[in-house]
Formats: sequence, structure tokens, C-alpha cells
Amino acid sequence: EAQERGVVGDTPNLAARLQALAEPGQVVISHSTRRLTGGLFEYRDLGRITLKGLVDPTQAWQVVGASTVESRFEAQHGAVLTPLVGREEELELLLRRWRQAKAGEGSIVLVSGEPGIGKSRIVEALFERLGTEPYTRVRLFCSPHHQDAALYPTISQLERAAGFRREDTDEQRLDKLEAVLARATNDLSEAAPLLAELLSVPTEDRYRALDLTPQKRKEKTFKALIAQVAGLAGQQPVVMVCEDAHWIDPTSLELLDLIVDRVPSLPMLLIITFRPEFTPRWVGRSQVTLLSLNRLSQRQRVEMLSRLTGGKALPREIADQIVDRTDGVPLFIEELTKAVVERDELADAGDHYTVTRSLSPLAIPTTLHASLLARLDRLAPVREVAQIGAALGRQFSHELISAVAPMPQKQLDDGLAQLVSAELVFRRGTPPDAGYTFKHALVQDAAYGTLLREPRRALHARIAGILESRFPEIAESQPELVARHDTEAGLMEKALSLWGKAGQRSIERSALVEAIAQLTRALEQIATLPATQALRREEIKLQVALIAPLFHVKGYSAPEPKRAVERARRLIEEAEALGEFPEDPLLLFLVLHGLWAANIVAFNGDVVRQLATEFLVLAERDGTTAPLLLAHRVIGPSLLCTGDISGGRAHLDRAIELYDPAEHRPLARRFGEDQKVAILCWRSHALWALGYPKDALADADHALRDAREIDQAATLMFALAFTSVIHLLCGNFAEATAQVDELATLADRKGAVLWKAVATTTSGCVLARTGKAQEGVHLITSGTAAARSMEATLWKPYFDCHLASAYAQLERFDEAWRCVSQAKAHVATAKERRWEAEVNRIAGEIVLASLPQDVAGAEAETYFERALSVAREQRAKSWELRAAMSMARLWRDQGKRTQAHNLLAPVYGWFTEGFDTPDLKEAKALLEELG
Repeated sequence: EAQERGVVGDTPNLAARLQALAEPGQVVISHSTRRLTGGLFEYRDLGRITLKGLVDPTQAWQVVGASTVESRFEAQHGAVLTPLVGREEELELLLRRWRQAKAGEGSIVLVSGEPGIGKSRIVEALFERLGTEPYTRVRLFCSPHHQDAALYPTISQLERAAGFRREDTDEQRLDKLEAVLARATNDLSEAAPLLAELLSVPTEDRYRALDLTPQKRKEKTFKALIAQVAGLAGQQPVVMVCEDAHWIDPTSLELLDLIVDRVPSLPMLLIITFRPEFTPRWVGRSQVTLLSLNRLSQRQRVEMLSRLTGGKALPREIADQIVDRTDGVPLFIEELTKAVVERDELADAGDHYTVTRSLSPLAIPTTLHASLLARLDRLAPVREVAQIGAALGRQFSHELISAVAPMPQKQLDDGLAQLVSAELVFRRGTPPDAGYTFKHALVQDAAYGTLLREPRRALHARIAGILESRFPEIAESQPELVARHDTEAGLMEKALSLWGKAGQRSIERSALVEAIAQLTRALEQIATLPATQALRREEIKLQVALIAPLFHVKGYSAPEPKRAVERARRLIEEAEALGEFPEDPLLLFLVLHGLWAANIVAFNGDVVRQLATEFLVLAERDGTTAPLLLAHRVIGPSLLCTGDISGGRAHLDRAIELYDPAEHRPLARRFGEDQKVAILCWRSHALWALGYPKDALADADHALRDAREIDQAATLMFALAFTSVIHLLCGNFAEATAQVDELATLADRKGAVLWKAVATTTSGCVLARTGKAQEGVHLITSGTAAARSMEATLWKPYFDCHLASAYAQLERFDEAWRCVSQAKAHVATAKERRWEAEVNRIAGEIVLASLPQDVAGAEAETYFERALSVAREQRAKSWELRAAMSMARLWRDQGKRTQAHNLLAPVYGWFTEGFDTPDLKEAKALLEELG
């Protein structure tokens, strides 16, 4: 009574209510327990019951009895098996040994692996591959609860084979046993009474009682059992599986020795599965093969995760956690994925899962919790050592744990040695220079979870203090490490300063994902503390710093960076209302730049021009160089994208004039990319459109060279995205391909999903331009869909033009027109007009390709006229040249050769450079053809 009253919460209340439901002799369980016990028992559904003290009705089940399911694996997995990933070679080895066995050369395969690695699953995969082949299956299952019960695996196997039921009489059981034995032998006189006794089935008057000594009875029982196996193998090949041999009882192990001796002479494959702590005594024999199952590689983990979700993508941060924390153990991947998919924070969006609210940390699934704790419980004397190690982290040094652990060195060393021996941790090197790593992140979590709150906080405070006093080099180089311990110790003010320092350092190292996490942690610490002027200033600084890494990881126009920008602006306005102006005047410009960047990527022409104008007004009022540089850098692309290409170029020229490397290069860390690189990238696009392809390539090369020199991942990704498009426009397809490949690799490494989408789309455009339309369609649609999921629509008309052209090459004209319509709609509504001439030109080309010649000419000519008109209005000579060539070809085919020549010649004659680009070469050839 006293103990029960010490337990509080929903669980004891639920248990008491369920207990009240149960009749005498009954066991009643909740739905969560039913999920954990799986197919191990048979149940009766009691329905959803309203219980006092609980808000929602509870599903209840009565446990009827143990199930007849064959294996522990089958009971826990049911009919739907975990996808088999990364085991092709191992499965092929089993199949080769099976083929040898069928030919009369019996084989034994020893399958070793840690818990959850897939030993039972690969056996199931073998049975799947055997399909309808004629063979006999014999399965023995060792049990952790029957390690002292002689021949338990054999007894339970015979009972299953005979089909014993609880309600069977002794006579019925004996009948069933005889029927099973008769499959292998005609003489039951000795085997039947021996095995009936083994199964505690009375033989009554059917068989004479055997007067044998215990040893003789054992020998004859073994002989009868082996004769059964041999008899079955004499009729057709046998696959015998002994699972979980690490739990085998001594008598069964003796029997298994005899079976192993007999296997080589039979058409039989014997598979024995076990964990590494079991030492098989048969290794080295000629017919024995040892097969060790290793953890899955990074690529295999990702593949298994995808197959478990049915191909639906999880949010990247969750998928990465699953891949990292499960350490390549298939069971852990399966259970953690199931637990994640069932969480309320995720919603099924058809082809992917979306986050519905702030994500909580991934906890150990209940299906794994008990088994992980059981391993620690078996090492109770050294649990404290495991707890200290878990608090230190996944990896820790002998020197550090020795400084932290409040126990004699010998006791600590003995404890660490036991953890290593139990394979809960790995050790590299020898003490005192040894390093330790928890074998699984989830084992570390389980050990850490056994610490009570106050001892845990005291332990973390002690670790933080020792790191700062005795390991200052670690504290200085890894502020996030000390910050984590201070956070867990409840030292919030100290923690937030260190998290902020760690975030800024990660930005400097281009560790963008880490920077987001660390800056977010710092902001979370501030939220727990009473507001002061100093904290408000610190919060503004950290909130603004968060914007740039979010842009590159999540995408400029994604919800997360938008929220970060809006919150930063709100914090600045609230501080100014209190008369507290930021010490750093650039903070407001950082926020305005963030607002502009979000709107230019989710393109809205009116808004970007308005924000750019506001930026310029504020910069001129401020009067210092940096804001003015930024203002021209912002207004230049705003004008360029909305169709004032020469006006945009003028502002970009002015921005370049203002740029001073000594003063402005450090801004790259704060704004997300180097300003000069960004200006050159945008200006290269303006120069190409205005008819200066050589100068455009020079700017692109200069930008990429500077980006590599700066060695900041965000700047390099920005440059590669822009310069690859310039090379595509100039027809340098090999260079464009090399740059988008580099961009894709870097974006993958940095977790920058928007830049990965841009790389994918641009790669598809290159393929479409080089005659690989089908592959181009796949990549462009994939890349634009990914960008659209981040609300990124910048360059959409240009990409739609390439997609339309690719569809036209495949004669899928309805889809080509859909792309053209989308591009025209975007130009009209979003006012991204710099692509307008090309959209109309492509529309005319598709008219010519899809309609009869006598109908197409007039409509195509209208589109080409519109393209020429827009290009001339924008002074976009490169677009005008392309439109003039399209019109000239149409007039040539209509016999209007003089008109065609007179249209194209002055446009071509305007150019002073870039004559080695495909557009100008093609124009020259067409003029020569026109005479």
C-alpha cells in the first residue's frame, strides 16, 4: 500500500481501472501494452471503455493465452515484414549453401549479430526466396525464460508441429504426436513413448513402459530425435533453423552438437543464429560457414528509411536524426521510424510528411526501451559509470571521465572494463589515453534516462566546471559542449552566451545546420529568463544572426526564415518603442535585407521594388558606406528582375564601386554571402541579357574565383547557382554541368535544400538543351517541385521555358503549353519580366512544332513580334537576337528571305563581342544562308 501510494500519474490510475474491469483469473491490458506484446498472446477485444479519471475512452483487451505463433520475430512483426536492405550478399551465400545441401552435401551456417541487426529477418528472406520449392522446415527457438529447461526448443517445436491445443485430451495429443512422427519413420515403438514422455503426454496402454536409466533414456531420446530429422531429410531436403542459440539450455546444446555432426551426410541446411556473446564450438569444420551481419551503411539506412515510409519523405532534420541515432541497426531504424510517423507533430501530405508544430526531441520508442534498460540492469554495479559516460556524451575520453567520476580510479577502471566487455561501449587505445564510444546512441539515451533530475543537474554542472577549469582548450574550441552541460544544469544565462558563441563560430566555419541549432538554443534560453535591456539586445543580435544560415539551409522564402526575419523586425520595433536602440546600426539593414531576399526568391516584383526603395532611402539617411553598398546591391536585382535591366545594371555597377574588401568582406558572415560575389553574379545576368556575353562570363568567372578564395560554403553555393546559369545561357554546357554537379554535392553536404533544388533544375535544363529531353523533364520537374515546396519561384519562367521545350521535343504538346501558360501567368502576376521575351519566343516555337504549317505561321509570328517588342523595350539584345532568329527562320520558310535578312542583320551587327557563343554563331550562319 505504501509503495503504490508513492506512484502518481496516469499510469497507476489506468492500471487500477483496468484491474477493476478484470474478473478473477483474468488479465486485462491497455492498447499500448497490446502493441508491445504483439502476437505473443491471443486476445479478446473488450472495446473502447470509458474509465473514471481519464478523459478519452480507452481500448481494453483481455489476454486469453499464449499464441501458437512460431517465433518471437513473427510475433513482433506479423505478416508485414521489415524491408530487407543491404543483405544481398549474405542472402546469396545462404542460397549457395542451400543448393549444396539439396545436392546431398549438408551445410551449417552460423549467423552472428547483435540484437536487432536482422538475424531472424534474413532467415525469413531465405524462406521467401525458396517459395514453393519442395523442402521441410524445422525451427527451434531458444528462450531467455527457459535457459534451465532441458530441451525446451525441441519440446515447443514438436508441440507446434503436432498442433497441440489447450483443450486437447491426452489421447488426442498422443494421436497428433504419432501422426507427426509417422512422417519420418514407420516404427513408432520406441520413438513414440520416448517423445511422448518428453512432452508429458501419457501413453496409457498403447506402449510398453521403458525401463531405462536417466542417462540411457537421454541417449535414446537424442537418437529418436536425430532419426526424426534424418527421416524427414530422406524424403525431401530439410532447412533446420535454431534461433537465438545464446539462450540455449545445456541439454539442447548437446543435442545440437550431435545434429551438427550428422548434417554433412544429409540433404540438409542447418542455420544457427546467435548474438556475439555466444561462442559457437563448431567454427573451423569443413561444412560450417560463419556469417557475421554488420550494421547498415549510411546509404542503406537512408534506403531502408525510405522504404519504411513508403517513399514518403520525412522532414530532413528528422530523417537525419533517425539515420544518425540508429547506428545502422535495422530494428532501431524500424522502431524509431514507426514512432516518428505516429507523432502528432507530423502530417501525411501525400508524397511526404510535413511538420505541423515545433518538433520535440526523438525519444526512445517504448518497443525498445525495456530491452535497452535490461542490458544496463544486468550491469547494475557499474550503472553509475554508464550514467556518467552518458552525461558526457556519445564519446568521451578516459581522462575526462576520470576527472568527473566521484569514485576511486580502480573502481572506475573496473566499471569501464565491464562496459567494454558487455559491448555497451567501444574502447580505442589504452588508459589513460583511451577514448570510449557508446555502441549505440539509444543505449546512451537509455543509460542517461535512468538519472534522476537533481543528480543529473549536479552532474552536468560538475562536468561544465571541470571542462572550464581543467580542459580550457576544449571549452574554448567547443563552446557548444560546455553550453550543453550548462543548459542541463539549469545555468541558463551562462548557457545562452555559450550557445550564441558556438552559433557564430559555426557560421564562420560554414557549419550552417549546426549554427541554426545553436543559435536557436541560445534564443530558447533567453525565453526562460526575466526580460532586461541587456537580454533584449542579445536576443535581437542572435535573432538577426539566425536569418542568414536559415536562408541557405531552408531556402530564402521558406516559412522558417520568413518567421525569423519577421520576429527580428518585431524585436527591433519593440526595443525602439522602449527607447532602446540597437548598438549595431547594421541590424536593421540585416533585417530589411532578409525581407527583400525572402520576397525576391518567392518572387513578388512590386514588393521587392518597394523594399529596395525603402532600403535606399534609409541607407542614404544613414550615410555610411556599408548600407549604401547594400542598398545598390538590393535595388539592382529588383530592377533587373522586373524588366529594367539596364537600370539594374547601373545600380550593380555603383555597388561594385562602393565595395571595399577590407571593410565589406567581413559582412559575408552576417549577410549569408559575400556582397561583391553576389553583385558580380547578378551583374553577369544583366550583362548577358544586354548583349555582352563575354563580359557576363568574365563577371561569372570573377565571382566564382572570389567565392573559392573566401572559402565560405554559402557564398560558393550562391556563386555556383548563378554562374552555372550564365554558362547555360552562353551554351557552355560542359562547364554548366560541372558547376551544378559541384553545387549539388556541396548543398548535400551542407543540408542546403534550396540550392540542391536549383542544382537539380539547372542540370535538367542542360540535359534538355543537349538532346536528352526525357531526363531533362524528370530533373526539371523534380527540382522545381522541391523549390515550390519552399515557396521559391525566382527564375520560374526561365525553367518553365526549358521544360516546355523538352516536352515539345517529346511531342507532348499539351504539357508544353501548360508550362508556357504557367510562365506567362507568373510574368503577369509576379512581374518577373526579364524572361518575358523568351517566354513568348518559346510559345511561338511550340506553335510551329505542334500545329499544321498553314495555321501555325500567323500565330507564331504574333508571339515572335511580342518577344521582339519586349526585348527592344528592355534593351535586352541577347533575347532580341534569339527572337529575331526565330522570326527570320519562319519568314525564310515562308519565302520572305529579304525580310528575314533585314530583320536579323542589324541585331547581329549590333554585337561587339561573344562571337564564339552558339547564339551568335547560329545567327551568322543563318544570315549567310539568307544571302
